[in-house]
Amino acid sequence: MVFSYKGGELYCEDVPVSKIADAVGTPFYLYSYSALIDGIKAYLRPLSRIGGIVCYAVKANSNLAVLRTLFREGAGADIVSGGELFRAVRAGVDVKKVVFAGVGKTEEEMAYALRMGILMFNVESVQELEVLDKVAQAEGKKAPVAVRVNPDVDPQTHPYISTGLKESKFGIDVDEALDVYMMASKMEGIEVVGIHCHIGSQITKLSPFVDAVDRVIELVDRLKDKGIGLKYMDIGGGIGIRYKDEEPPTPEQLIDAVADRVKSRGLTLIMEPGRSVVGNAGLFVTRVLYVKKKQNKTFYVVDGAMNDLARPALYNAYHEIVPVKERGGSVVADVVGPVCETGDFLAKGRELPEIERGDLLAVMSAGAYGFAMSSNYNSRPRVCEVLVKGDQFFVVRERERYEDLVRGESIPTFLLEV
Repeated sequence: MVFSYKGGELYCEDVPVSKIADAVGTPFYLYSYSALIDGIKAYLRPLSRIGGIVCYAVKANSNLAVLRTLFREGAGADIVSGGELFRAVRAGVDVKKVVFAGVGKTEEEMAYALRMGILMFNVESVQELEVLDKVAQAEGKKAPVAVRVNPDVDPQTHPYISTGLKESKFGIDVDEALDVYMMASKMEGIEVVGIHCHIGSQITKLSPFVDAVDRVIELVDRLKDKGIGLKYMDIGGGIGIRYKDEEPPTPEQLIDAVADRVKSRGLTLIMEPGRSVVGNAGLFVTRVLYVKKKQNKTFYVVDGAMNDLARPALYNAYHEIVPVKERGGSVVADVVGPVCETGDFLAKGRELPEIERGDLLAVMSAGAYGFAMSSNYNSRPRVCEVLVKGDQFFVVRERERYEDLVRGESIPTFLLEV
């Protein structure tokens, strides 16, 4: 295990977490290089055997050092904005392994991606298709396109991260997709190359994936009958991780379950893993400011907050929390931050050791949707990010300063007049 106790102290690989805290301050995000490598290879190995492509979901963790680590191993990128494309290019991605998803691509983003020569756009609406056709013609190019099909399969996950049901804003209903493909095939600026589906995130069963693939394969066969042949089948991401007691399938199990279905149609399988690559490769480390006891309730007030790690407040998500230096005793407590919101918590009603002021806590499984979702709410500078490799650690994003909070802001001259 890359995060483990040695002599009563939590280590990341071969570095004590407390040593990093002493050097960089708190709070901070901490990532393990070896865990990142293991996470991406869990997809690269089985997919390489069938000629598939891994497009890491940049939204999960977009730090340049994290991206560079994954791209050097051969991963591409699943992006949802021009900014994510910029980051991926800066980190050295092979642009021929980039897919552009998302319901709200702008014309500027489309043109940028066309100029970069990405693998394909995952189109999510008829109007988007029409706009992309116009932009591609203006650029003198053909836009390679996959239509994102909504298979109406229940992924059995949190409703906020369920994306494959009819009421979702994502994709085009499978029953309407044939007409959209026929329309796309006649557009001068569009080249139809693939089909895409993504039913949700933090999915812990194989059956929703297999059901979705089966529904999409039916459409692939109907398209072929209409003379529309495809090259790629992108089944998205969404494999869950263990936060508490979940038992998700492995990437290899999922690939084995769908590979024959995809290969039998002559399609290249694309997957877009995010959380399952980086989620358990990272921690969020925070220091206890105060121990507050109120009637029969104990609060551990820490210097990390909902603006740093939004998942507990946003989804009521569970993250295991452990002391960086082992402690005895037991108390049921809330772990809360300094932000002025009742929803500012990292854990509620959690059984924890007896913690003292100044102790360090590690919030586990925080490598995905941690820093990437952070903000400056309450004018709090965003935290630093650290990468550990073996017995060395590297600050891969500096902690913001107060001056960074007002960078780009200005006061009009009329407000400066006395």
